[in-house]
Amino acid sequence: MKIATWNVNSVKARLEPALAWLKQAQPDVVALQEIKTVDEGFPREAFESLGYACAVHGQKSYNGVALLSKYPMEDVTPRLPGGDAPSNGISDDHARYLEAVISGKSGIVRVASIYAPNGNPWPGPKFDYKLAWLERLRVHAKSLLALEEPVVLMGDYNIIPQDKDARNPKAWLKDALFQPESQAALRRIE
Repeated sequence: MKIATWNVNSVKARLEPALAWLKQAQPDVVALQEIKTVDEGFPREAFESLGYACAVHGQKSYNGVALLSKYPMEDVTPRLPGGDAPSNGISDDHARYLEAVISGKSGIVRVASIYAPNGNPWPGPKFDYKLAWLERLRVHAKSLLALEEPVVLMGDYNIIPQDKDARNPKAWLKDALFQPESQAALRRIE
């Protein structure tokens, strides 16, 4: 199964390049992040015309995730579990996680499109929310692995894992994406 992920940064603004890429690359499953539209505004018909089923968890103007699949999707879950109570005073009603079970030719695979919180400005409540969100993801990932089925957690984690992943690491020293706490949170998920 050919699987891809893309932070599209507005699906409507990138629709034509996205469709051209899908025709050329022919992925079986695609996770999109930062679609920046509500569910009803997602250009579903354009993707369906290329043979993709669509699952969408949108949000007006920012965030939002989607899954495109050439195979049937079941058990679609549009939220990361554990976010019912506000974390550090920040409500978790952001469209940042979408999970589905996809039945492909060689069996099933559970996939998730992830758009993790940015966490800036650092330090502060948004950074605390980022760390809490990543901990929820870690707990959920552990429960998914216990199912003993293939799992792909893909997307934009908003983390620079190592110095070599940044052109100029010093430019990121005061950014939430490059903090040791963010990097450690990612390693705990791996």
